[in-house]
Amino acid sequence: MEYEVLRFIWWALIGVLLIGLMVMDGHDMGVGTLSPFIGKTDSERRAAINSVAPHWDGNQVWFITGGGAIFAAWPMVYAASFSMLYIAILAVLWTLFLRAPAFDYRSKIENPKWRSLWDWVLFVGSAVPPLLFGVAFGNVIQGIPFHYDVDLRLVSDAANPIMGFLALLNPFALLCGVVASAMTTAHGGVYLTLRTEGEMQNRAREASIFFSTIALIGFALGGLWIGHINGYVATNLDPSGESNPLFKTVEVVQGAWLNNYKLYPIVILAPVLGFVGLLGSMLFNNKYKSGTAFVFSGIGIAGIILTAGVSIFPFILPSSSVPVSGLTVWDATSSAHTLWLMLIAALIFTPCILVYTSWVYKIMRGKLTTARIEENSHNMY
Repeated sequence: MEYEVLRFIWWALIGVLLIGLMVMDGHDMGVGTLSPFIGKTDSERRAAINSVAPHWDGNQVWFITGGGAIFAAWPMVYAASFSMLYIAILAVLWTLFLRAPAFDYRSKIENPKWRSLWDWVLFVGSAVPPLLFGVAFGNVIQGIPFHYDVDLRLVSDAANPIMGFLALLNPFALLCGVVASAMTTAHGGVYLTLRTEGEMQNRAREASIFFSTIALIGFALGGLWIGHINGYVATNLDPSGESNPLFKTVEVVQGAWLNNYKLYPIVILAPVLGFVGLLGSMLFNNKYKSGTAFVFSGIGIAGIILTAGVSIFPFILPSSSVPVSGLTVWDATSSAHTLWLMLIAALIFTPCILVYTSWVYKIMRGKLTTARIEENSHNMY
């Protein structure tokens, strides 16, 4: 298989992994974000938590696999992103760490203050990661301050790590963070509507519609905004050449991230899926057709992530300080042999993950009522 084709396949596969992360782990995080507000009693909050308890840790596989795939397929992207976004990524990891003890320890002691503490720990561990993921994507779209010297040694152009982190919190990136947070929270609300009943189901339905509206508005604003920020146009790229970002030329052009929609009109389907998915989720969830709403919510998330990917293609990690150092699909990958071996592994193990995940969801389907929680108080979180 040609090197160019392998490079494109792995761009697509890593996109699938990112979508899988936000769809599968996203609704777990959305439930954790909503549980202190949707659940008005201890039993209701336990119902929310136990709706994702059987699979929340399994869904972390998407995060681990995505990181591993980036490391193996795009080692230069892995090194640059983890170095330039170091504090932000550490914040994501440390807040993710909070989720495990929150699930396991919350119901060990029948004390309202103890349980309330862990409810808020779970909230932080669920709300912060998607927010920071969105902020990181917003900065990737604008470009990260780094460059490579003639020996391809990575150099940070941020003043220092703290100032570099604070610089990430710019208006466009924060808007992207709001969109990511809102879409996962809405996704969690749809899932809770599917798994609960009564007043709790009504509250979850209202929350999902509210956060879907925020995501929809934020996504539209981002689409208008991106036409007024600097994008990057790369030339002299060799899709089958060696991985050296310094061989190309790059021009900074305002609104350049809209060029792909002119060159390849079919990619307009990505933002269309984003809008249709969110609108369809709101419509069907309002009618309590939560299963269909969940599918549409996943389509909306996929559309939003695809929009970011196709807008900056072929770039993966642009450089704002030395544009020629920006990393693209065609000059920042592992060898063809490595990509081929990874593809074989992906074709074998990805179906296994999908079959196992589907089986878990099938076994654990059904409504979770407060009565069921109280009857099985010692066997559930």
